[in-house]
Amino acid sequence: MYFLNEDHAYNFQNMILKDRTHPKDLERMSLFYIIGGNEDLFVKRQHIYDFKNHEINPEVLSTDQVDLCSSSKALVRLAYNLFNGYEDEYTTPRDLFYNLDRKNFLIAKGGIDMRFNGDIGKQISGELDEDMEIEFI
Repeated sequence: MYFLNEDHAYNFQNMILKDRTHPKDLERMSLFYIIGGNEDLFVKRQHIYDFKNHEINPEVLSTDQVDLCSSSKALVRLAYNLFNGYEDEYTTPRDLFYNLDRKNFLIAKGGIDMRFNGDIGKQISGELDEDMEIEFI
């Protein structure tokens, strides 16, 4: 698996374990990969994803309850789209990628790769733990 840094890997693992995500649930893993890669999103993860009910919270994009910059909103929209096909008027490739800096672009690209790369499920077996094999990009 490829992560930006150790914090990204830790954040991802933290959410996977908290949610008890099945190793073959690539949709949810891509969501957590994106949220975990952006520190602002990770701090606000409780508003973005409901861990108790195991569901996304799309209202976070349309209310002022949580302060999200345009780049963060684009990443959340992409994560939601990869998770369950969520769409709104801003969920187009142009709108999603226009505001991303290099780091957030890499996060988006990694999330897409995780969602559609069938081999990623083979790389994750059983429980994730401290000895998880990771590579940094």
